[in-house]
Amino acid sequence: MKRVLWLMPAILLFCATAKAQYVPAWEAEGGYSYLKANINGTSFNLDGGGGSLTENLNSWIGGRLDVHAWGGTELGTNVSAQTFTYGPVFSYRRFDRLTPFADLQLGAVHASQGYLGISESAFKFAMTGGGGADFALSDRAAIRVQGDYLMTRFLNSRQDNIQLTAGLVIRIGRK
Repeated sequence: MKRVLWLMPAILLFCATAKAQYVPAWEAEGGYSYLKANINGTSFNLDGGGGSLTENLNSWIGGRLDVHAWGGTELGTNVSAQTFTYGPVFSYRRFDRLTPFADLQLGAVHASQGYLGISESAFKFAMTGGGGADFALSDRAAIRVQGDYLMTRFLNSRQDNIQLTAGLVIRIGRK
């Protein structure tokens, strides 16, 4: 327990003295995306891809547009789902190679017939919230890992889904 008590001030001191990184004007990301869809306690997995475009307004806040698409099989039926969301992203740029962030986005989800048992394809409300981190490879590129809670509403009920993403970030311009 004493080691933990000494570790916390050491981490805070490291954070306070870490060199701040430069702020890119734009960040474009693309990569693999995984969705663990859940309805009434029953879940299934979908694989796909996605991308995002972020405009950084300053060193700590920006706006992010996310688009993701997944496909797979649910109860023997090929299904697909896509999300289109936008919202603020909050970044902590105090480290040379690591940029943790949190985001909250609102938008839409489109699902094919058979997804969660729906009888025809439909657009519905979607909300994501979560966070992740960018691990810098250089000033112009990074690897992003991200985990988000994805809330959707189909069949007059709420679905609590998990979305995981990993991809390459290209940084454009400078703030």
